[in-house]
Amino acid sequence: MRDQAEQLRVLAKTLKHRVECDIKGNQKKTRVIAVTSGKGGVGKTNFTVNFALALMSFGQKVIILDADLGLANIDVLLGVKPEYNLYHVLKGQKNIKDIITTGPRGLQLIAGGSGMQELANLRRWQVEQFISKLEQLEGMADILIIDTAAGLSRNVMSFLLSSDEVIVITTPEPTAITDAYGLVKAMTSKKKQGVVHLVVNKVESAQEADITASKFTIVAEKFLKLNIGHLGFIFDDPNVSKSVKIQEPFMLKFPKTSASQCIQRIAAQLLNEVYIPEPGGVKAFFGKIMKFWG
Repeated sequence: MRDQAEQLRVLAKTLKHRVECDIKGNQKKTRVIAVTSGKGGVGKTNFTVNFALALMSFGQKVIILDADLGLANIDVLLGVKPEYNLYHVLKGQKNIKDIITTGPRGLQLIAGGSGMQELANLRRWQVEQFISKLEQLEGMADILIIDTAAGLSRNVMSFLLSSDEVIVITTPEPTAITDAYGLVKAMTSKKKQGVVHLVVNKVESAQEADITASKFTIVAEKFLKLNIGHLGFIFDDPNVSKSVKIQEPFMLKFPKTSASQCIQRIAAQLLNEVYIPEPGGVKAFFGKIMKFWG
C-alpha cells in the first residue's frame, strides 16, 4: 500500500510539472532531423542508424522513426524484431508511444512496416494525420531522426517539409549527386527557409569529399539561393558491408574503423562538440595519409 501511495504521489508530481511547463511554455523541445537521399543505394539508412548511436555517445537521447513507408528495414540493420510498427498506429490499433522498441545501447526505434502496400500508398490526409501524431513524442528525446524513403514522393516531401533540419546523403557518383540536387530543388520550391546539411558517403579520400561537396553547395547557392552546410563525409569502408551482413551497426562492431570515426565527427559537428578519437598508432597514421592523398 505504501509503495502504491508513493507511486501515486510521484505520478501526481510529474503531471503537475508537465502542466506547469505547458503553461509557462518551457516544455523540453525535441530536435527533429530528417535524413534523406535523391536515390537509393547511397547508404542513407545505414548512416541513420550509426549516426543515432554517435549522437548518443555525446549524451543525446535519440529516437529513430523509420518513415520509409512500405520498405522499412532499420529494425533489420539493428537486429531487433519489433512487435508493433507504424501499420498498427495508422490503423488506430496502437498509440505511437506504444510501438517504441529499444535497440542496442538504449537506442529507441519506431519501426515502419516492410512489404505493406497500404503504407506505401497512403493518401495525403493519412500522412498529415500521422505527422500530427508525432507531437506525442515531444520531450521524449533530445533528437528525433526521421529516416525517409529515397526520391521525390509526396510521403517523403511531407516529412522533409515538416522537419526542423534535413540531412541529404549522396555519394560522389554523378547520378547520386544529380538526384540529390533534384531533391533539394523540389524541397526548396515548397519551403524557402530551412536548415539543410550535406553528407558525402563512400568517398575514397577527403579531397574527393571536398570536391563533391563544394560543387554541390556552390550550385545550390547560385541557382536555389540556398546555403547548404557540409556536415562531413564517410570513407568507403569494407567494415560497413560486414556489419550489415551480421545485423550489427558498425559503430558498435567496429568502433575504430574509418567509417565510425567519420560518423563521430559528423555527430560532433552537428552538436558543436569536439571529437577526439582514441590513438590509432603508427599503422593507422599511414593509412589515413594514404586515404587523404588517394
